[in-house]
Amino acid sequence: IAFKDLTFSYLPGREILHGVSFTVEKGKMTAIVGPTGGGKSTLISLLMRYYDCPPATLFVDDIDIRAFTLESYLHRVALVSQETLLLHDSLRNNITYGLTGVSEGRLSEVLKRARLEEFIGKLPLGIGTLIGDRGVRLSGGEKQRVSIARALLKDAEILILDEATSSLDSKTESLIQEAIDDAVSGRTSIVIAHRLSTIKHADKIVVLEEGQVSEEGTLDELLAAKGAFYALWEQQKF
Repeated sequence: IAFKDLTFSYLPGREILHGVSFTVEKGKMTAIVGPTGGGKSTLISLLMRYYDCPPATLFVDDIDIRAFTLESYLHRVALVSQETLLLHDSLRNNITYGLTGVSEGRLSEVLKRARLEEFIGKLPLGIGTLIGDRGVRLSGGEKQRVSIARALLKDAEILILDEATSSLDSKTESLIQEAIDDAVSGRTSIVIAHRLSTIKHADKIVVLEEGQVSEEGTLDELLAAKGAFYALWEQQKF
C-alpha cells in the first residue's frame, strides 16, 4: 500500500492531510501514531473508501485504489474499529455476520485466536446467547474481541486496526493485545495506536502530526532519534 503525496480535505480550503507519503509493506505491521487531530482517522477513512482521495495518491499493488470496484476491494479488507457494530442477535450471528458456509471447526479456531473461548464457555447458552441491542450485555473488551473474531473469520489480506484499548483495564488489554498480535502475524496490517506500548512489535512506525508525516522508522530508530515519537513515548511512561 503506497500513499504518494496525498493531500485531502473534507471541505474546500481546509486541508486535513498535506502531502502524505509512506508505504505499508506486504505481510508486515505498520503503526500510525500521533496527537489527536493529526489525521489518523482520515487515513483510515480513505483506506476504507468512505471517501475518495484525489487520483494517483493511494495505491494498492501499484494500482490506484479508485480503479478497484468497491465490492472487490472491501472483500480484501477487514476493519477492527473503536466502535463495534453489534446487533440484537446471538453471539454466533454477530461473529459470522455477512459470511456464509462457516464451518464449526473454523469458527472454533477463530474464537480461540480472538481469546473468546473461555468467555463463551461460561455463558448459559454459549455462542447462542443473545447479546442485546448494540451488544449491551458485553463489556468493552468483549466487544473488541468479537470485532477481532469477525476480522479473523473474514481472513482478509489487509487488516486495519483502529484499536481502542485505552479505556480497558490492564488484564483485558493484555488479552486483546494477544489477540491482535495473533491477528496481524504475517498479514499486511495497519494499526492506529493510542497506547504506544501496544505497537512494540510493529515493523514500521509512522508519526503523523498536523496532517503530515513527521517521522518514520522502527521503535528503536525513533527512540534513538529523540524527536516527536520520543516525546510521545516519554509522555506515556509510568
